[in-house]
Parts: sequence; structure tokens; C-alpha cells
Amino acid sequence: MLVVFGIIIIIASVILGLIILIQNPKGGGLSASFGGIGNQLMGVKQTTDVLEKGTWLFAAIIGILCLTSAMFIPKTSGNARDNQMYEAPVSTPVQPSTTAPLPSPRTK
Repeated sequence: MLVVFGIIIIIASVILGLIILIQNPKGGGLSASFGGIGNQLMGVKQTTDVLEKGTWLFAAIIGILCLTSAMFIPKTSGNARDNQMYEAPVSTPVQPSTTAPLPSPRTK
């Protein structure tokens, strides 16, 4: 389920980035690239309103998906190695050596 949320978040992020890149900070944006056609179809004011609403919509979608996806994170992991990190270490007794130590070399 987390993979599905991740894919949807990535797609929404890419769309949000494209919407932001289409906008022009001086008010031209998408309507300026169409020349006079944008004024005849929707008008400059309406084009910027649609892009602004799209920006807020996709930002809200990303935020909601990020918060919702946290509910689907498993509470415990199935890996025993991770669980050992929280347990007290078990000490094993040191076994005495059964072989005799090597004699030290004599110096002349």
C-alpha cells in the first residue's frame, strides 16, 4: 500500500511542478504563450485562476497523501535482527583454552 501512495505522490509532485513552471511570475504565463488566443478563449484572468487553483489542489493532495500514508506503515517489523537492537545483549561465558601455551623462545 505504501508503494501505491508513493507512486501517487510522485505523479502529483510532477504535475504540481509542471503547473508551477507554466505560470509566469509577471502574470503572462500560459496565456501569453498562446498570443491572442488565450484572451479569446478563457481570458488572462481566468487562466491564472485555473493555474492557481491547480497549484493549491495538487499541494493539498500531496500533503493529505503524505499524512495518510503514515497510517499504513507497519508498527512492527518482521526482521528479528532489528528486534535484537532493542533487547539486552546476552553474554556468553568465555571457554578456557584446552591447549597448552607455546613455550617462550629462549634468548642466548
